[in-house]
Amino acid sequence: MNCDLIHDSLDAYFDRELDVLAARDFERHLNHCDACRVTFEHYRNRQRTVRAQLPYFQAPEGLVYKIRAQLRPGERHRDTPGTIAWRAWGVAASLVICLAFGALLFRSAVRSSTTQLLAEQVVSCHIRSLMANHLVDVPSSDQHTVKPWFNGKLDFAPTIKDLSSEGFSLIGGRLDYLDDHPVAALVYKRRQHPINLFLWPSSDSDSKPSALVIRGYHVVHGIQLHVACWAVSDLNSDELKRFVQDFEN
Repeated sequence: MNCDLIHDSLDAYFDRELDVLAARDFERHLNHCDACRVTFEHYRNRQRTVRAQLPYFQAPEGLVYKIRAQLRPGERHRDTPGTIAWRAWGVAASLVICLAFGALLFRSAVRSSTTQLLAEQVVSCHIRSLMANHLVDVPSSDQHTVKPWFNGKLDFAPTIKDLSSEGFSLIGGRLDYLDDHPVAALVYKRRQHPINLFLWPSSDSDSKPSALVIRGYHVVHGIQLHVACWAVSDLNSDELKRFVQDFEN
């Protein structure tokens, strides 16, 4: 198994839906891949947290008798086959609702954990580009020079825009590696603040930009037209959000 298959198989592994050979390959990969093992541990910890937080209510003893007594005072309440059937259906429906709610809560928590991990990677790439003095592979303020440079280096053609009129100057682009695949890194500058903008194809549905703060850096991310867009900078959050909005419009 490669890293992509590991990530796609997490739910099936935890639900014990993998066959013996697939489960063995899954575990063998984890033993040799630190990145996937970290993702696996985060996933497992989040699963335990969600399960611990699922609501569960224990009715007090004697409640059923009090309810029956109030239904027909002075008379003994008798269950008929019809009421027993309806009660069974009610219990089954309640169980389905609880399971569905738990699944939604679990998936939401997993998505939150995945977003946090990816944001950490984005910030690490940004810091590494500054420390290594390797902001760009192709230095240019002309998008018609930067865009062709990516031809043959990626399996998609990144959109590149001239935002100088909005106060965001393009200074070049480079290749980087995020979420287990190569991505386009476009570099803009606002005054003396460099902005790394990472782009790669996504199968997820479009989403509006949202903001995070990781290790003191502002991160704004969203998905538009099935392209993931992650911007990171020490620029203030409002200006970084405006940069992403200008880029996506």
